[in-house]
Parts: sequence; C-alpha cells; structure tokens
Amino acid sequence: MSPTPHLSHRPAAAADLAEIVGFPQNADELFFCYPKADWPLSIGQLAAAMAERRDSTVVLLDGRVAGFANFYQWHYDDHCALGNLMVAPWARGHGVAHYLVAVMEQLAREHYHAKRMQVSCFNANSAGLLLYPKLGYALSDVVERRDPKGQRVALIQFSKTL
Repeated sequence: MSPTPHLSHRPAAAADLAEIVGFPQNADELFFCYPKADWPLSIGQLAAAMAERRDSTVVLLDGRVAGFANFYQWHYDDHCALGNLMVAPWARGHGVAHYLVAVMEQLAREHYHAKRMQVSCFNANSAGLLLYPKLGYALSDVVERRDPKGQRVALIQFSKTL
C-alpha cells in the first residue's frame, strides 16, 4: 500500500504562477476555472486575477504545488465566493480539491467571519458538479451564461453554511 499523500497549504506567491498556468489542460478547463481568461492561461492573466481577488492559496501535495484557489467575492459577516479553483493534472484524484475547499472555508471564517460559502460550476464541469454536493454544498440557483463560442451554458450555483 502506498503512503498517504501529504497535503499542506500556503498563500500563493508570484513564483508559483508559472506552474499554476499549466493546470488547465484545454480551453474548456480554463473556462470552468476562470471564464474571463483567454486560452492559454498566461502568468499575466493569473497575476491580474490575484491582484483583484483575495486569499489566493496554493495546496502542496508532497511539497509540490498541486492546487490553487481564491475568493472573487468577500463580504464581511456574510459570505465569500470561491473562484479560480484548479488542480494540477498529475494531482487529480488525490484529495487536493477536497482539501483546498476546506482550507478556503476556514479562511472565509477566519478572515471575513463569513457565514456562507458560495461556489459556481458550469454544467459541463462534471468533476465540480460531483465534488460540491459531496462537500455539503446545496443548489442555490442556475443562471444562464455564454461560453467563449457564444453557446448557452448553465452556471450552477451552490451554497454552504459555514
């Protein structure tokens, strides 16, 4: 039996960006985690997102950057909205997303006294749609959006009491 992978986290640093931009493997994956970005994800685009968002965090799997997320909304004593959640292809299936969501929930409580966390997931993102309910998130809304090709897609919104 292989040893349990060691997961830890820390604030994201500029030195992490070159690795993180390689996490989305195609334009669809990039759309799921950062709909406003243009494929391929660049260090400049990710740096801009980090500058306008809060609590950009990386997860380390056995010491290697394996996941990234931040908040695109943060409302004191109310809620935070999780954004830019992405996991390195080599680290998928090792609990990185579960761990990262739990870390972000804790940051929302500690930094913003948030009572709820909101997450959004596009209808074609089956990994996300399977993840969030498993972590206690409940459907709160379905909103129409457009993908980069102009096609109608559903943005499925979930919420969880913290």
